This record gives sequence, structure tokens and C-alpha cells, in this order.
Amino acid sequence: MTSTANRDVAWYRERIALLSGFMLPARYDVLRRTVAMRTRYMTILAENTFHPQNAAALIRHCEAFGLQQMHTVETFCRFNPSAAIVRGTDRWVDIRRHGSTAEALAALRAEGYRIVATTPHREDTTPESFDVGRGRFALVFGTEHAGISEEVLASADEFLRIPMCGMVESLNVSASAAILIYMLSERMRRQVEGWNMTAAEQAATLYGWMCRSVKDSEEILKRTFGEE
Repeated sequence: MTSTANRDVAWYRERIALLSGFMLPARYDVLRRTVAMRTRYMTILAENTFHPQNAAALIRHCEAFGLQQMHTVETFCRFNPSAAIVRGTDRWVDIRRHGSTAEALAALRAEGYRIVATTPHREDTTPESFDVGRGRFALVFGTEHAGISEEVLASADEFLRIPMCGMVESLNVSASAAILIYMLSERMRRQVEGWNMTAAEQAATLYGWMCRSVKDSEEILKRTFGEE
């Protein structure tokens, strides 16, 4: 199938209309409602996550709370989600893999994201006080044992912690991510204008989902439009 990069909305909508005829109306409605709630305003960066169950949980959190894209750093280990836990949710989330922390941070900054390091060791902001309206942001989660790297600590724009009132100093990466993604995505939707994806981004995402959902979609598109 040819690249769909830089296509206009009409190009996608024409093909979406065709593919919608090959799925149940209820399924098509679910996909349309879901893509309307997706965002690229916030994203996450998982730095060298080595437990498959944690990798899968991070994807599920993004999918559940509407983050369309997540980033990974795979300098020391591959981001390899457990199939039994991810349960197909990786079909609906775009995963951008990076070979180094420097590469990931540069890519995020180029797209206008603030780098927000999640750590219990810096007194900066909490989920309640973090300024969601100041622009796009990427939450960085470190390795399961060592936490975020010195490279992230040195270059982060802001630090975010989850306050504790018990003996435990911090939560594991999966639990921390679930709390922060939920709380900040809810605040973002209430307080930020333009949090949702553009019409072109929604159309491109919906088209990709439908291609993966409709059996023989590539052949159907080829027969009708030729160029696919």
C-alpha cells in the first residue's frame, strides 16, 4: 500500500466511506466516536522499559485515556509488550521507537512538547498543580528500578510527582502512569481548547484503524482506487 503521508482530508474520507461498507455500522460508530476523543496534545515517553507487562500496561493506559501516540527509548532493551496483557490495544496506539534518549527528546521538542520528568525526588508540581494549558507536554517514565535517566533530569523542562502520605516513597511505573495519564488527560479535556486531533489527523487515524479492521482492505482499495 502506498504511503498516506500528507494526504488531504478528502482523500481519507473517500476511502473511509468505502471501507465503512465492509463493517457493521455499530463497529464503525465505535471507531468514529473513539477517534474524536483522541489527543496528541499530551504523550508519554517510556525510557528503557524492560518488563513486558509494564510495556503492555503503558499501551493500555494510553489507549484507555485517549493518547494516540507514545514514544519509547530502546537503548538497552526493546519495548516488548506482553501479548496477554496488551490484548490488541497496540493496534490503536501509534508507537514511535527511538534508539536513544537524546533522539527521543529532540523529536519531542521538534514537535513542540514540553519535557516533563516524572520523579518523586524533585519538588516541582503535582497532578493537581501542573499547568496543562501551557502547551503540549510529554510525560517521561524511567526504568523500573533506576527511574528516569540523568540525561532526562538534566534536560527536563518540569518535574512532576505523585504526593504520598504513607511509608511508600513511590509507585511502580505502571501505577504511576495510570494515575498521571488519567488525571492530566481529564484536566486537559476540561481546560484546554484544541486538545483533540485536527480533522486531518482524525481522518488519517480512522483510515489506518479501518484498514486494520477490514479483511482484505488492501485489495478492496486497490480494486476501487487503483493506486493503493
